[in-house]
Amino acid sequence: MAATPLPAPRVRLDPSHYEPPRVPPEVLRHSSAPDTLGVGRPGKVGLLELGFELAAGRTELVRHYQKSPLQITRPLYFDPHRPDLPITFLMSTGGGIIQADRLRTDLAFGPGTSGHVTTQAATKVYRMEHDYAAAQTFLTAGPDAYVEYLPDPVIPYVDSRFYQRTVITADPTATVLASETVLSGRLARGERNAYEVFASDFELRRPNGELLALDTVRLEPGGPGGPGSAAVDGPAVLAGHSVTACFFVLSPLAPARELADLLYETLAGRELPYGVSVLPQDCGAWVRLLGDHTEAVTRALTAVWDAVRRRLIGVPAPALRKT
Repeated sequence: MAATPLPAPRVRLDPSHYEPPRVPPEVLRHSSAPDTLGVGRPGKVGLLELGFELAAGRTELVRHYQKSPLQITRPLYFDPHRPDLPITFLMSTGGGIIQADRLRTDLAFGPGTSGHVTTQAATKVYRMEHDYAAAQTFLTAGPDAYVEYLPDPVIPYVDSRFYQRTVITADPTATVLASETVLSGRLARGERNAYEVFASDFELRRPNGELLALDTVRLEPGGPGGPGSAAVDGPAVLAGHSVTACFFVLSPLAPARELADLLYETLAGRELPYGVSVLPQDCGAWVRLLGDHTEAVTRALTAVWDAVRRRLIGVPAPALRKT
């Protein structure tokens, strides 16, 4: 399976390309016409398309299209144990996500490629008076590819409405590590569960479209469960915690139960609530964890990343310095 080709220019700005095919009703009910720049106007549709292929023994970025506010740094090769593996930082010229934004990122990794993709900083979702914002990420991993997609946390600010969709399509021989972290607000300012709604769909698929797993998150503090944070602080949701995160390991390089045991053992003793399970069809394993402080959750996820990396490709995780 070759890397997905970039779409034609006329397709990119068609609403069917950047609008999610289905927006959760908790978010969609906030749809309205902004009194500022509307949906689809210049600067409101952010597009990023990256295609990676194997060349001369290392993975190279061979296709690149970006439309503000989405952009990247030049791929860097500073992993001392995997000098063939590019590390790419996703960036936003706008500094955050605002009302009526529609963002789409496509990451295509061809056969035998490897790569690490992360964000330069946390994704900030600002206050909204009209409409909502949506961001989609489509990651495709070809045969024998090894890909890490580990973005920094999403921070939904007070009165924000945001839908995030991540679709990972992996060949059965490919390995993909992916994570998602969400804060309940600007914790340093004492802001907690003051957003209107945060919704997320995380999909794992095969190239034929088969759905392997779907993880859904619906956080609506002012929703049917009660006012304020009561609706999201129950035992089946955040259980009074301020940070939630998940980490997926989709790989044929180790038995699913062994990967699940590794996730469990890595997080044991960290005093963070977590749950581990194998993925359907024994295609991998995943973990969800909760915490009260961003730093503790970040350290836990880094430990998981390092442990899984050592088991699957035999090298530790590199140090990533972000400003």
